Amino acid sequence: MPIATVNPANGETLKTFEALGSAEIEHRLATADTTFREYRTTAFGERARLLNRAADLLDEDQQDIARTMTTEMGKPIKAARAEAAKCAKAMRWYAANAEGLLADEHPPADDVRDAGASRAYVHYRPLGPVLAVMPWNFPLWQVVRFAAPALMAGNVGLLKHASNVPQTAMYLEGLFRRAGFPPGCFQTLLVGAGAVESILRDRRVVAATLTGSEPAGRSVASIAGDEVKHTVLELGGSDPFLVLPSADIPQAARTAVTARVQNNGQSCIAAKRFIVHTDVYDEFAERFTAGMNDLTVGDPQQETTDVGPLSSEQGRADLEELVDDAVHQGATALCGGSRPTGLGAELERGWFYTPTVLSGITPAMRIHREETFGPVATLYRVEDLDEAVNLANDSPFGLSSNVWTRDADESRRCVRDLQAGGVFFNGMTASHPALPFGGVKRSGYGRELAGHGIREFCNATTVWYGPEPDGSGSA
Repeated sequence: MPIATVNPANGETLKTFEALGSAEIEHRLATADTTFREYRTTAFGERARLLNRAADLLDEDQQDIARTMTTEMGKPIKAARAEAAKCAKAMRWYAANAEGLLADEHPPADDVRDAGASRAYVHYRPLGPVLAVMPWNFPLWQVVRFAAPALMAGNVGLLKHASNVPQTAMYLEGLFRRAGFPPGCFQTLLVGAGAVESILRDRRVVAATLTGSEPAGRSVASIAGDEVKHTVLELGGSDPFLVLPSADIPQAARTAVTARVQNNGQSCIAAKRFIVHTDVYDEFAERFTAGMNDLTVGDPQQETTDVGPLSSEQGRADLEELVDDAVHQGATALCGGSRPTGLGAELERGWFYTPTVLSGITPAMRIHREETFGPVATLYRVEDLDEAVNLANDSPFGLSSNVWTRDADESRRCVRDLQAGGVFFNGMTASHPALPFGGVKRSGYGRELAGHGIREFCNATTVWYGPEPDGSGSA
């Protein structure tokens, strides 16, 4: 895949970039290695000052970087601005909280004495240069939620971004440099997927994090495993959205629309499978379908647009295959199910798809098992909570889940039994710097954000001091 900015709203190639050669890659790896040796010793206060400065600059750049993201991958401009604001918020959160999250941990005095020590504690140390392989769908946020904790922990970052968002990738490197971070703290590597293996195998790269497809995650994990290097993977998702009889149905339906079409439906944590109790199915289906049908599809640079284009022509073709297969096997398109018309000559060349709701889904259909990366929802009717939970878990993925209920017993049951990295009640899944984020099953492993995320790329070092000369061993 060429490294290029291609506007998905009209298919126009705006700018292309040459991939880095081997000499430049070597230079950047050496720079990261050298920088880490010094940067790791900086105080938390200095790291926080630099990260807060980056947040301030990002706020100043919000409109410009939002336009860049929208141009490169098609998200509505209002969503792009919100993404930039969220990144600045996360930077400030880690600047304020990292020192406390990585404070030394002291076990109880009795345990210290039982270990034969006068003193013992756990100390967190940075690992070194970390390779981040990142996707295009949240081209700023996916990177910042790695970079902010990594830099605050004393690590340095090497970004291999998706090839269709090169200008966003270069902006990020420039942002951290403008903020005052040493040049080797965060570097963008404009390289193709074929260069990842040699970079990851380089002795100076100590770990990797990847957000992306299951095949990409499998590849990076196998290479890192062969080199015995730590990885964090956030892969696909086919999140269930359970609606039970006690739910506020109008609010659930409104939220369901947003949960499905956020980022033009191209989000791992977007709700995709809507599992509705039979007692409220008809009302929910009617309201949800009407809401999806009312969305404005069009130019993502316009403030009134709700749904922009998919990021690539292939992405739309993949989505169409899933929908066509389902309809061919008996599913009903309650709305959508085709490319939109009437967008105008220029936008007709773009990669748009109409928001779609499919009912009558069966296990024989591909869409029952595969992730739909676009504004397409599947709707299921269930008889009871047991059937709802079993259907929700009948997926190779386990990223997050949404449950609408006001029944405490149902809530406890879902927390206990849903196979997912998160359970969100009476709302939609969202990420926040204070809450750990990640999945189970084929959605990956490890966690980002919160204390869990910052510690992923730290060495939890046990520090042990022997008994005092008097032999008391007191702590």
